[in-house]
Amino acid sequence: MTALTQCCAAFCRRFAVQASRGDRKLTRIMSYTIEERGGVNQPDYRVYFRNAAGVPISPFHDIPLQPDPEKKVFNMVVEIPRWTNAKMEIATKDPLNPIKQDVKKGKLRFVHNCFPHHGYIWNYGALPQTWEDPNHVDPVTGCKGDNDPIDVCEIGSRIQPRGAVVPVKILGVFALIDEGETDWKLLAIDVNDPMAEKLNDIDDVEKVMPGYLRATVEWFRIYKIPDGKPENQFAFNGEAKNAEFALKVVEETNRYWQALTTKQITNTQDLAIEKLEKDAAETVVSANPPFSEGVPTDSLVVDKWHYVTVNPTGKA
Repeated sequence: MTALTQCCAAFCRRFAVQASRGDRKLTRIMSYTIEERGGVNQPDYRVYFRNAAGVPISPFHDIPLQPDPEKKVFNMVVEIPRWTNAKMEIATKDPLNPIKQDVKKGKLRFVHNCFPHHGYIWNYGALPQTWEDPNHVDPVTGCKGDNDPIDVCEIGSRIQPRGAVVPVKILGVFALIDEGETDWKLLAIDVNDPMAEKLNDIDDVEKVMPGYLRATVEWFRIYKIPDGKPENQFAFNGEAKNAEFALKVVEETNRYWQALTTKQITNTQDLAIEKLEKDAAETVVSANPPFSEGVPTDSLVVDKWHYVTVNPTGKA
């Protein structure tokens, strides 16, 4: 991995407790433990989750949406730490839904650095127990859902480790239209972040972090252009909707997830939604190769700057 990635990885693990047990690499983060399998920067790399009892669980289905339903606090599963490039995501079609790196055209996917941005400019992840229904046309955006848990951009001070389960406060949401699909992007803040008391709604973000919203719109608009794809579009002319609106979106995607997992609607996308018994779950995890540091990334590819100028006003 590159020097920058090594630095980020080291920082990401400051708040985690690690232990090596034979061919496994275990990292405890809050009340969950992640188990890395396969080689870093390799197609077989996986991050599995275990609960407090050590039982393998799904970060998509088994981690609750809210740690306390009485409060407006939500669990975020971190897939991609800030400043890193590897496109990691919850594998919705794999048993136990581990985090793995996206593969396109047979190659591991790394997002390009569109100057002046390097990697992801937030801690990026998803809310468990949510699902953007690809069979439902959103009346606001006019597009169907993207078949994934709803995405979260956590804008706090800390770089969160991959696999962290972070309690967050929802501040607002962007409606990205990504290749014709609705792809909601929540803005959130770790409730334990020093800035959390000052950030309660989307308008607070511009006051406390001037320029961050505009940078977020720019990042999502241009990040696929180096791959030869057109710029992404936004509903609402690229404006973020407030926390009240965002919470309604979260509630809606949770209802779609409930309908999916209780089989009120047909699982047309072959998503892995069946709960596994402990022995079967352990078999899934142990079938993967042991953890290894893998191979370094090619710095000339991963760290390369791409100079893209599209609609500098930041408006959709």
